[in-house]
Amino acid sequence: MDLDLTNPVIALCAEGMAVGGDAAAASEYFARAWAARRDDFDAAVAAHYMARQQQAPAERLTWDARAVSHAEAALALGDERVPSLLPSLYLNLGDALLTAGRAADARDAVERAEAALGALPDGGYRAFVAGGVARLRSRAAIA
Repeated sequence: MDLDLTNPVIALCAEGMAVGGDAAAASEYFARAWAARRDDFDAAVAAHYMARQQQAPAERLTWDARAVSHAEAALALGDERVPSLLPSLYLNLGDALLTAGRAADARDAVERAEAALGALPDGGYRAFVAGGVARLRSRAAIA
């Protein structure tokens, strides 16, 4: 998945990921990315990274749901940058839903993630996301 590092939101998220294990510094970058969002695509990316920093499962679920909502809104407008985001966003939403005890909703998110995998080119990232989806499907089936 190619991300445009000239996009300020993506650049801030990349900087947040580059700080290593410094969660406070990463959170600052992700909060700045959220504040800098210009459209639904930007909001989906920033919310995805904000979700990663949440300690409370309910807050993580809120941010993951926000990321999916913005991605789906951008997709509805024909934003061609979105399809490659959806598998990961649905995977993270499903994991957050399962953590919240919402297994049926998590299974729905797994199905949406599986359906979206076709947007990813063959290779390591697709295999990584597909593996996560398969693991979540297994966990959601027994929850």
